Amino acid sequence: MSAGKALLLVVLLSAGCLPLHAQNKKAQLQKEKQQNLEKIKETEKILSETSAKKKNSVGELNAVNQRITEQEGLVSSIKGEVRLLDGEIGENNDIIRALEDDLTKLKKEYAKMLYAAQKAQNSTSRLTFLFSAESFDQLIMRMRYMEQYSETRKLQAAEIAKVQEALGGQVREIEARRTEKNKLLLEEERENENLADLRKKQNSIVKSLEKEEKKLRKDIAATKKANAELEKLIEKIIAEELARESRATKKSSEAVVALSSSFEHNKNKFPWPCSGFVSQKFGRQNHAVIKGIIVQNNGVNIQTKEDEKVKSIFEGEVTRVAFIQTMGSSVIIKHGEYFTVYAGLKEVFVRTGQKITTNQEIGRVFSNADGVSELRFQIFKGTTPLDPQGWLRNM
Repeated sequence: MSAGKALLLVVLLSAGCLPLHAQNKKAQLQKEKQQNLEKIKETEKILSETSAKKKNSVGELNAVNQRITEQEGLVSSIKGEVRLLDGEIGENNDIIRALEDDLTKLKKEYAKMLYAAQKAQNSTSRLTFLFSAESFDQLIMRMRYMEQYSETRKLQAAEIAKVQEALGGQVREIEARRTEKNKLLLEEERENENLADLRKKQNSIVKSLEKEEKKLRKDIAATKKANAELEKLIEKIIAEELARESRATKKSSEAVVALSSSFEHNKNKFPWPCSGFVSQKFGRQNHAVIKGIIVQNNGVNIQTKEDEKVKSIFEGEVTRVAFIQTMGSSVIIKHGEYFTVYAGLKEVFVRTGQKITTNQEIGRVFSNADGVSELRFQIFKGTTPLDPQGWLRNM
């Protein structure tokens, strides 16, 4: 990097013109870090509630798995900040080296000027130089030259002072960056220790649950039976609604089409029905503990806090409120040709036929005997189940 470019970059840095990419990257990393910390706080509460009710449950394992994912995200964000600081420190070092070279050159040039100026200070020499001019115009030009030379020395001295000031600023800047980096490295070390502890806890829970395979298989069978009952009910209700729509008036059909279109337009923008994390994804999933067991899910399970309120993700009409043993109550809401299902409620705030608005509270989540508070959430287009995570906004 040349001296001139180094000084220009320092001026830009002091004016807050650091490359926009670097500023945006740093802001993004800090945002991700804050989001991870907020998620960790929420999951810790869920984990604490679940663990208090029953140690070594599948719900506790799900919460620990989620904590590990969030912890890994936090560590990744910190590492990203360290890498960014390494880059900034490298750039600072380059600037410092260029400024030091610049300063050396300026001082050499200034020394030469001083030597020449001292020789010219002799009044006889000055007069000889002036009056040896061959014409009046040349005399004037020589006088101007001497004035300009004196001014150049002053400018050179000012340039040296400016570069020295910039150099001092860069040294202070790099010291601040190194201090910030050391703090982040200590934070990274601490969070890696937390991650290691979480993985130990995960292994401990898995080993404990593996010893309870008989009970787990019984729980899986009961859940499968309840899910089958729910799916049969959903299929029946949707079939009835589709049959009713086929007999509807033109005006009613147009309203269904309009609401369906609005629902589709909001894909990837829908709010989550409750806080928490996805404990079981859409489709065929391996059981968290027992190998060889495949679980089919027509929606997503959202593990949340005790007594968490559940909200509708979009406007519509309550088609049915039903109760299923071991699962609690379920609310099915129609949105044109789309349906959303909220299963696993201990309390319901709405009734069949009621018009619902977006984010309206429809019930409170049910907590099972293991202390797990979990909402089963589904989206259907007609009779076809859809992956809710492809429709809800990013958490």
